[in-house]
Amino acid sequence: MTTRIHTQTEPSFEKITQTFIHEFLSENSALSQCPAVRELTADGLENPEQNAARSVVPEKGRSLEEVIRELKNEIFTYGYETSHPRFFGFVPSTASRLSWLGDIMTSAYNRHAGSLANFPRGCQTENELIRWLCDSAGFPGTAGGLFVSGGSMANMTALASARDALLSEPDWSRGVAYVSEQTHSSVAKSLHLIGISTDRIRCLPTDRNFRMNTALLEAAIQKDLDRGLLPFTVIASAGTTNTGSVDPLSEIAAICRRYHLWMHVDGSFGASVLLSGRHRDLLSGIELADSLSWDAHKWLFQTYGCGMVLVRDRKNLANSFHAHPEYLKDLELEEEYLNPWNLGPELTRPARGLKLWLTLQVMGSGAIAASIDHGFEMAEYAEQLLARIPETEILSPAQMAVINFRFSPKELSEEEKDSLNLQISKQIVSSGYAGVFTTELNGKKVLRLCFIHPETTKEDIRNTLGLLEKYCRRLLKKTLRDEIPA
Repeated sequence: MTTRIHTQTEPSFEKITQTFIHEFLSENSALSQCPAVRELTADGLENPEQNAARSVVPEKGRSLEEVIRELKNEIFTYGYETSHPRFFGFVPSTASRLSWLGDIMTSAYNRHAGSLANFPRGCQTENELIRWLCDSAGFPGTAGGLFVSGGSMANMTALASARDALLSEPDWSRGVAYVSEQTHSSVAKSLHLIGISTDRIRCLPTDRNFRMNTALLEAAIQKDLDRGLLPFTVIASAGTTNTGSVDPLSEIAAICRRYHLWMHVDGSFGASVLLSGRHRDLLSGIELADSLSWDAHKWLFQTYGCGMVLVRDRKNLANSFHAHPEYLKDLELEEEYLNPWNLGPELTRPARGLKLWLTLQVMGSGAIAASIDHGFEMAEYAEQLLARIPETEILSPAQMAVINFRFSPKELSEEEKDSLNLQISKQIVSSGYAGVFTTELNGKKVLRLCFIHPETTKEDIRNTLGLLEKYCRRLLKKTLRDEIPA
């Protein structure tokens, strides 16, 4: 007996699918009126009866309609709505409908995008888009890259190429990498995965603007050279997650050239500013990098996961990842047309870049630039409002759509201020109105706001700051002058 995977016992499969799409689009169009956070209580998460029922795969299949209803109402409904205009935590995934549609099409056709032979026009379109992104970064004609799952994979792919370009395998244990205390945690993971031990990673203090201190960087490199070690890469940040700070890229590039090091820029968050005519100068010097990571599911409004790794010379990617297994020889092409599977660790891969291509084709670069500029404007507006709220302290001013502040009543100790701001965050998250979380800067717990959603309004910001102030006063048991309802 043959079982066909395309057989659907539900005669109304098409109708059920269409109904879901219609309902999703309707709900998504009114997202701003929905909670930004729907928390699941510990009791709900640990309910043994629910978990036991959900974790068992039935011998006999269930109704498609029933399973979709369970997915909608019991699984997808809880958590952080990172596409919400009032979700200000992390670097949100402000996914557009266009990206969502591109995702549906990519999944529907399910093409193997590992080589041009498998998916010629799809791979060609991705290659052309990679070339456009390289041009936007100011990279030379030798540049190239690859669509990957996100910034973490982009960092790892680039750093593997850096290692292979500058270190022989017996010297991996002597290779040294340089980061700042604000560098994203994915970089440490990447260095570990490519064989660089923790004691060969130099984490440098930042300056008062949370940027890498280049004087300390050069001193650390010289010290390691004197010890007989092999400095090989500096990882600069173009928009740190905590503060949106941009390291002094031109200065770092000059140091890397002087000592023959590979300069990698983690631009997962901030590289999208290259598409802004008003703010791209903030990334001056990025064109001197040897590699760049860039996340489209952050400030280019894509669904998860869509990242890019770009390199100054794409031959470096091929040197690290090209392979010639016998069963692929029929698919070999001329060297000038390198297949995606020769540029990164994946052999089988989806065409991740097509949803970004679709978005850019429909919106155009001008609308993308305006959406990015909007994030800067909202952060600056929030800073203006915070200046009017008593007993607030701005630890990192508005930059790259990010601002960090805290409520800092003079009568409280530092420990009490930390506790106060943590509790304020918990209360607004519990309310569901907005996603506002804490981070730590200079040893202080602060509230961090990231405004990259193009539909975030000034009213959203006013109401969110009003709620934060309300929770602060409530926690301090003070009388509110202007209460803003949740």
